[in-house]
Amino acid sequence: MLRLHDLLDRSAARYAGRAALRCRGQTLTYDNLRALTARTAGGLKRLGIARGDRVAVCLSNRPELVEILLACSRVGAICVLVNPSLRARQLRHVLNDSGACVLVSDRASSVHAPSEVGDYPQLRSLVVVDGRSISAPTTQGVAVYTLDELRSSVPVDRVAGIDQDVAALFYTSGSSGRAKGVVVTHRNLVSGAECVAAYLDNTADDRILAVLPLSFDYGFSQVSTAFHAGACVVLTNYLSPAALVQEIENEQITGLAGIPFIWSQLVAVKWPSVPTSLRYVTNSGGVLPQPVIKALAARLPTTRIFCMYGLTEAFRSTYLDPAELFARPGSIGKAVPNQEVLVLRDDGTECEANEVGELVHRGSFVTLGYWNDPELTAKRFRPLPAAQGRPWYRQDVCVWSGDLVRRDEDGYLYFVGRADQQIKSSGVRVSPTEVEEVIGEIEGVTEVVAVGVSDEALGQVIAVAVASTESNRGALAERVREHCRAQLPTYMVPALLEIVAGLPRTENGKPDRTAVREMMASIRASEAAKRQRETRGARNV
Repeated sequence: MLRLHDLLDRSAARYAGRAALRCRGQTLTYDNLRALTARTAGGLKRLGIARGDRVAVCLSNRPELVEILLACSRVGAICVLVNPSLRARQLRHVLNDSGACVLVSDRASSVHAPSEVGDYPQLRSLVVVDGRSISAPTTQGVAVYTLDELRSSVPVDRVAGIDQDVAALFYTSGSSGRAKGVVVTHRNLVSGAECVAAYLDNTADDRILAVLPLSFDYGFSQVSTAFHAGACVVLTNYLSPAALVQEIENEQITGLAGIPFIWSQLVAVKWPSVPTSLRYVTNSGGVLPQPVIKALAARLPTTRIFCMYGLTEAFRSTYLDPAELFARPGSIGKAVPNQEVLVLRDDGTECEANEVGELVHRGSFVTLGYWNDPELTAKRFRPLPAAQGRPWYRQDVCVWSGDLVRRDEDGYLYFVGRADQQIKSSGVRVSPTEVEEVIGEIEGVTEVVAVGVSDEALGQVIAVAVASTESNRGALAERVREHCRAQLPTYMVPALLEIVAGLPRTENGKPDRTAVREMMASIRASEAAKRQRETRGARNV
């Protein structure tokens, strides 16, 4: 089997002079990118990076991110993909948990300022990609380099390794505690690229727009899939729906991946014309509402719409054939090629048609587990029990998703809900515990519960109930909002906040999360109804 950089090398041999990456009007051909990543790999080796070392990359979507990722693959290092929207406290956790010894970032990222470097005791080197060196605290022993300095090294083509070696860590939040690093092998990434490219019919003529962060496994997939097919990846960052529409037109995009939040915004803006180049679009990270699907189909009458389901722990699990889009509303389809998706009861036996059970994924996409967390790994990654009646399956480790689904009589799957309390907003998983910890730091807060409340555009929004004895609830609410904006990335900042005297509780005295969720959903519905009345009133004036 191939390793990640082999996807690039194989396409460079076939399509040497064709565009591999485009960003802001600049192009890197396949042969250019191959040579560049070999020189950068030499730079990493010069920094002392060896097989199995972790290199953290905290960048927005830009060619340098792909360059470092492939250079890591060449030297056998593990690339830690960091969401660039993280604040200092989240970045500190990711770097210290992963044990990254190199951080690659840009000068503009304020959370990576030199004053913060001392918080990372294992960090040896800081690489700045924008060509301007900065000073780091000499007492911490952190050496600072520019990316150009790494590129001036003797090229390294590859080191010893196999496809079961770890290629990357994708950090994702669980239902409790801080973000967990999902351990992803080269085999996971390569087999995923081959599979997705097959059912999307990707070819070297495709131009795939990568707008989702590459630190998101679904966003990263756009690069690996394109390189497998010899296609061109156009890197961008989401600024506005109008800007995205314009980029689709300017770059003659043929494939675009998005999440419900992006699609709901795109269908709400005016498109100058029907983008005839757009061959397909894909959705994952949450169920796409039917009104949005209909509006999207109306805007893109010649474009195939793929509704998909995946989880970081197993990359991509299901997709719905576009021909079934309106015949099976709400379905997440069937298993992707060469993977098996089961719907199981708690005892491991298979559910009957339309019986709700847990989605379990078996196949080459199943990752190795969670970095530094053997207990959670053992819980979520385990063989099928003997009750399945297929003893040979016990050789395979499957991932138990924690998602509840049902399968209809024709074998099509439908997402029902989450088995745990995890919040999924805009395609990003959020740990309620992490939000609660941040809010719990505020003076005057006695207790806090964060829950997910259903939202058509985002899947869920984060709603927080804060218990306090303070009489000035308005002032406390403002302090909470300010603290969250300062300490949490944007996607983790609560959309709904309610200050209460006390939280509802279960019989054993714990906060009743179900009751809190119902309370917050009711408050949200009341606020929406009030806004509608005010809007109607304004129109009648």
